Order: sequence, then structure tokens, then C-alpha cells
Amino acid sequence: MVDHVLFYKKNDYVCPLKIYIKMKKFLVSVVLLLSILKTKADEGMWLPMLLGQQVYDDMVKKGLKLTKKQLYSINTSSLKDAIIIFGGGCTGEIVSNQGLIFTNHHCGYGAIAAASSVENNYLRDGFYAYSKDKEIKTTLTVQFLDRIEDVTTQVEAELKGLSWAERTAKIQEVYKKITDKVSDKENGVSAKIYSMFKDNQYIMYVYKVYRDIRLVATPPESIGKYGGDTDNWEWPRHTGDFSVFRVYASKDGKPADYSLDNTPLKPKKFLPVSLKGFKDGDYAMIYGYPGSTNRYETSYGIKLKTDIENPSLVALRDIRLKFMHEQMIKDPAIKLKLASDYASIANYWKFFDGETKQLKKFNTYEQKKKYEEEFTKWARGKAEYENLFVEYEKNYAAWTPYSKHRQYIREGILGSPLSAFASSLISLEASLTKPATSPEDIKKAVETANASRKSFLSSEDIPSDKKILGSIAKAFYYDVDKSQHPAGGFDKIAAYGSLDDEATYKKWAEDVFAKTFILDDSKWNGFVANPNASVLQNDPAFNFTAAFVKNYNTNYAPLYTSFVSRNNELGKSYMKGIMEKNPKAAKKMYPDANFSMRVSYGNVKSYKPKDAIAYDYATTAKGILEKYVPGDYEFDLPAKQVELFKKGDFGQYIDTARKDLVIAFITTNDITGGNSGSPVLDAYGNLIGLAFDGNYEALSHKLAFDKDLNRTICLDVRYLLWCLDKLGGAKNLIKELKLVK
Repeated sequence: MVDHVLFYKKNDYVCPLKIYIKMKKFLVSVVLLLSILKTKADEGMWLPMLLGQQVYDDMVKKGLKLTKKQLYSINTSSLKDAIIIFGGGCTGEIVSNQGLIFTNHHCGYGAIAAASSVENNYLRDGFYAYSKDKEIKTTLTVQFLDRIEDVTTQVEAELKGLSWAERTAKIQEVYKKITDKVSDKENGVSAKIYSMFKDNQYIMYVYKVYRDIRLVATPPESIGKYGGDTDNWEWPRHTGDFSVFRVYASKDGKPADYSLDNTPLKPKKFLPVSLKGFKDGDYAMIYGYPGSTNRYETSYGIKLKTDIENPSLVALRDIRLKFMHEQMIKDPAIKLKLASDYASIANYWKFFDGETKQLKKFNTYEQKKKYEEEFTKWARGKAEYENLFVEYEKNYAAWTPYSKHRQYIREGILGSPLSAFASSLISLEASLTKPATSPEDIKKAVETANASRKSFLSSEDIPSDKKILGSIAKAFYYDVDKSQHPAGGFDKIAAYGSLDDEATYKKWAEDVFAKTFILDDSKWNGFVANPNASVLQNDPAFNFTAAFVKNYNTNYAPLYTSFVSRNNELGKSYMKGIMEKNPKAAKKMYPDANFSMRVSYGNVKSYKPKDAIAYDYATTAKGILEKYVPGDYEFDLPAKQVELFKKGDFGQYIDTARKDLVIAFITTNDITGGNSGSPVLDAYGNLIGLAFDGNYEALSHKLAFDKDLNRTICLDVRYLLWCLDKLGGAKNLIKELKLVK
């Protein structure tokens, strides 16, 4: 569910790179949008350290058997101590007193791929470490939440009296000033400040970061990605989406770089693992780090998304996926090379397609518009709020004509790996053309480019990239307003034929790949030895990419930065206005997700997505065999698994009520990207599953929660254990766990 970071942007200038806390009185009166964002039965990604009594009472009413202190405590071990940030964008959980980690397969995917080779293809064949000395080094980190502090007063004191632009420019400096006082890199202490309730509150989270993380087990990709893109975001689901890692520390238990002298971490808390199963309606709770939601988005934002942003992204990713897939099915080595990038691109290709459809289906735009009309009536005579939506309209009108251009740069021009790398050389060009640049600085810039090139080449697939480059150039020419094209941006392509002819772009792309010095070791080494601006500027790949990126950075990125800044300013006022409009209804409130620790609660629950269709709450091994297609790219299975399933050899992991092995199940919990790998817990805090996806019928969840159709798709932990034990033979790992029977 997590989209990998493909680009780094500062003020949207494009560069490629793979709280009990006191709140201001008005925050006590926070409520959701009355007509469309009012908290429903299971809506809410709650800050576990700020659970109000009403929320906790509701959790108990649904079945929770734990105290508040067991959920979250700073002074004693609690559930929060077993929950980690895994890598850069997922959640994981500690499941043994030896630092064993469970998370999703797609969260560990990059590390698994990196550890694999054609000879030892762990991505394809799976991997199980039968002893700790067989565990594989990775470059991953994990973060444990140590404590939190409300720093709202400190932040606001530093920003007092500033205009919004000045505030925006200074806020990162303010964050750093505050976090630097507690950060201790040597001892793995890191701090981050999160804006809550649209800049109406600031909370600092302090983490302990561990750097020695090792791969322990992964099922074959045919299990970890079973169903592939076909089943992605769909229910019923039969994917064994898990991987297993371990966190190591120095002998005194402190964070340390990888070393054979390190020992498994002794955690403050680990989760018992339940074999008891569950039934429809049972309590379910999910801890984790949901990435982002924007449920206070305006109707203007919904319209921009559904009309321009999402369709553009989907179309451009479709191009990339098509040509990558063509090559991946031809050669296992190419599949291994492209697997991680392909998975990240495909994941949110389908998400944004579904999001658009669901937002339209449930008339989200119209509902938002209705609430905004009510808000505007209430705001009459209130100077701070009465013109909010007049200003929103102006802001969107100023940016919307250029929105498609932005998508076609980020997902189009920089969708080609060659172009993405070429654009990184713009900073090198600047070094070579500025008279004041010292030889030493130029040398450093060249060395950086050289190292980046090696990384680029290791993942580059020329046949697919040629087709991507030609196709995205053609798409930009046709789909982006020609008045926004870079001057002369298509002149060189036109030399190969008519710009209305697809063959022209193919010929041009072939020539770019044949002539660029980026792909020629001899020419590149000559450039490194004698860096020359004109050589770089005349390179066809750089020349093409730089024209488009510079055009965007000069003419349109400033507009986007202004748009976002103004939107944020308006958003803060709008949020405050929502609070003031409904003070008596302020009983529940949760801030939008922002990758800070949250807990959601609900129930295991079946549902009816449409007329005459009813979905059970769980899937079983029987369903896996029904989908099984030998040799298929998405629905193949290991022969041993098929044999064991047909025999019904499920061991202690069998669901006695169903007399089958449960593979996955669904709950009513509220989650989003970043929750991937999150533990699904029963009423007593025992692990029953791992969250890994959402259902297609509710893909509008980032912007609008659906109380009827929203479901979280979870891996049954018993299937995970079956794979480790029966399929992988890793009984050593089973013995390490505290099993609840």
C-alpha cells in the first residue's frame, strides 16, 4: 500500500531520488465536518497517547479488554513499544524477546530483491534462516517510539508575527532548532515534529533508531504477491503478504551499525501470537503509522484530483508498466532487476484509478460542496471566515491550468529512468557553468554524478526504457497545452519525422539511447576525466530532459509552491472555522494521518459491496487452489504448497470451525498507506494478523471514509506461521514465539 518515493522536491522544484497533551482551548471543541466527515462507527486513526475517555469507552464497548495504560504508556511497557516504523514507509511489529519482526512482503520487497541474485533468487524461491548466523544483512532501519512532547507553544513563539510566506520559509528551521536539543545520532536518538490539525498543533516524536536489520525469512514471491496486480486492492484475497526480519543491537543494547558482534535486541515489549482464530464481529485493533489522509479537502481539491491529477497519473503509469512488464516476462534476471520499481508503480496506479471511480460514485464533490455552502452561510459577518471559499476559488483557478503539466513532468518525463538520471545532472551543469565554482566543488559534483550513474545502470533496462521515453514524449506533446511546452523542446524530435506520427518518437528514442554518453562507458569516463559543460549540454538525453525540467522549474514550480502555500494558509483557517462552527459536537477528533503512530479499532466483518453479492470475512486454502494456475505469472504456487494443501496438512494452524487454513480476513478498521505491515490485534492485544491492503470499493478513503464499505484486508497470522513451519521448515522461528492457543 505504500508508494515508494520516486522524487525529492524542494518547493516542488523537481529532482529525482529513489500528544494527556494540552491543546489550545479551541482544539477541545474540534469536530469533523458535520455532514460528510462526522465520525462513524469505525472511522478514526487515533493518537494512542491522546485517547479521550469517550473513544476508549467505545473501544471497550466493541470488545477491548485492555486498560489505557496497556495501550500506551511512557513509564511502563505497553503495546506502543512493540510497534515500529519499518524502513522508510511501513509498519512492523516485534513478536519475540529476540527482536523478531513481522511485516509485509511488499515492505521487505526491496531488501529481499537486493539480497537476491540469479543464483540465489530469494525473491522467487523464498528464504528461511534456520539459525541466526544465516540471517542476511540489509540496509534497512527500524524506529521505536520513545516519547512525545507537545511543542506547539515553542513553535508558535518562534513564528509569532510572521506572514504566512515568512512562516513557511522559517518553519523547518524552527523544527530543527527544537529537535536538535534532543537528537543524538551517536546513540540512535532521532526527533521529528508533526503538524496536527492543519498547523493548529505541533507534536514532537522522539525515536530510537536501530541500523542493523537482517532478513530472516520470506515466502516465495508466488505466495507473497499471489494474485499480483489482478487481485491488488481486491477482496476476496489470498496473498501471503509477509516477510520476517530481526533487529540487532550492540551488546549493551544500543543502536549500532552492522557487526557480527551485535546481538538480537531485547525489546521492552513483544506481541504474543494467537492461534485461536476469530469470528465475524470479533474486536480488531490496528496499531501503526498511516502515511497520509486529507479528509478535510475542499470540493475544489476533489475536482482537481478526479478531473486532472488522477487520470494523468494513471495514464502515464500505464505506459511505464506496459513496457516494463513486456520485458519482465521474458527474462528472470530482468524481472528481478525491475521487480521493486514495477511493484511500487503498479500499486498506486490501481489505487488512484479506484480512488477516482469511488469519489465519483459516492458524489464526494457534491457532498463537499453542500457542506461548504452551509459553512459559508455560518461564516457571514465573521471576518476571518466569510471569504474563505472566494479565496479558495481564486487559488485553484490560478493553478489548475498547469496541473496536468506538473503530472506529465513527474510521472511522464521523469518516468523514464534515463530521463530521471539525466535530470540529476542539471546540478552538475550548474557547477560547470558557474565561474565561481571551485575545482574541488566540480570534482565533488562529478564524483556524485559518477556514483549515481553506477546505481542507475544497475537497475536500467534499455529495451523497456526506450519505449517509455518515446511514448512519454509523444504523450506530453499531445496532452499538455502547447503554450506550456519548452521552447524548442520538440525540435530535435521533429527532425525524425512528423510529430503526429508515432514512428517519429520511436526513431528518436532509439537514437537517444544509441548516442547518449550516459550509456557509453568510454565516453562517460572521458567526460569524468575532463568534465565539460558543452559535452553535457549537447548530449541528447540530457538536452531533452533538461529542456522540460528547467521549463517547469522556472515557469511552473513557483506557481505550484504559491498554490500549496496559499492552500495551507486557507486550510488552517478553515479547520479553525469548522471547530468554531460546531463546538457542542466536539466529542471525537483525530488529525489527518501523517505517518505518526495511530490506533484504529473496529471488528472483523463481512460486507455486501453491491446488489446480490455478499463477501465472507475470511478466505481459505480452498480458495487459493481455486485460483491456482500452474506457470501463471500471478497465480502460480510452489509445488510443495499445492501438495500440502490438497492433503489438508495444516497442522496446529487449522481453523477448527472451517476445517481449513484461513489465509486472509477483513476488518472495519480505518487505515491507509504506511499501515502496511501493521499488527491486527484481538481484544487482549494478541497478534491475529497483518494489515496489508484496502478494498477497491472504498479507495476514496484518503479523502472520504465510507462507513459501510470500508474494509482493511489482513493476512491471517496462522497462514504466516504455516508458511514458516510447514512450507519453509523454519521450526526454529515458531519456537521463538509466544503462541496463544
